[in-house]
Amino acid sequence: MKYLRLLMAMAALCAMPFLACAATAPESKDAEPQTAEQFLASLSPRHGNVKLPGDIASLDLSKEFYYLNPKDTEKLLTEGWGNPPGFTTLGMIVPSAVSPLSAEGWGVIISYKNDGHISDDDAAKIDYQDLLKQMQEADEEDNKQRQEQGYGAIHLLGWAEQPSYDAQSHKMYWARELKAEGAQSHTLNYSIRVLGREGVLELNAVASMDDLDTIKREIPKVLAFTNFTDGNRYADYNPSTDKLASYGLAALVAGGLASKAGLFAKLGVLLLAGKKFIVLGVLGLAAFIGRLFKKKS
Repeated sequence: MKYLRLLMAMAALCAMPFLACAATAPESKDAEPQTAEQFLASLSPRHGNVKLPGDIASLDLSKEFYYLNPKDTEKLLTEGWGNPPGFTTLGMIVPSAVSPLSAEGWGVIISYKNDGHISDDDAAKIDYQDLLKQMQEADEEDNKQRQEQGYGAIHLLGWAEQPSYDAQSHKMYWARELKAEGAQSHTLNYSIRVLGREGVLELNAVASMDDLDTIKREIPKVLAFTNFTDGNRYADYNPSTDKLASYGLAALVAGGLASKAGLFAKLGVLLLAGKKFIVLGVLGLAAFIGRLFKKKS
């Protein structure tokens, strides 16, 4: 697509939730030329109250945001941003004020992981600076695996925003600053986690470090209108019948770099109008956590 070429012109190689270097996705030989306006018109945005697939959670959207269903989300990820196909999501939240194809565009991709009820007993005990150091130490091995897959190295520079957990709403958020090999600018990986009865709702903001102020201003709105439905909330957990996750909040934050479910199901590159965002995965949460915390086990 001609507009896709324009979008990718600024993005030679690299950098989503985490940024990475990779070759631009090939354009289909059979694809008809399409303008950005035509592409956006092919999507079906939804407003107001939206039940996510499976009715496990809902979004009470204001006019400032709209929702794209999983099919449209994959279309935007692949045809709009030039990613390989195969992402499994519950959809995407997009701000109404800017086009997702513009340099200022951004979005929040939604997925769900049903690993069980995550205890927040360790919330007040986590040393996030120590956790950051452990995650950075894991970079070298992770990058070797990425390079074997044909992707560039990604380096975790630090917290763009240190993890914060609200014990009342059982919602958590944090942001990482990352640098992809060969990239001129740094990338923002802004993560939101909403704990539920038997799993966790994962929301990952696709943006660049230049968007940090915007994301920090808008994320509280996303946190407020995203909730589990009745029967699926954190307080609905029944220890007699429901599964308890094998990890807590510290591993939830660390595992965000190597989750095997949802959006992080495969190695890939998300490209957004000159911003290059990466999706890390495939190592497996259990293996990653085992390595990350082996000194403490």
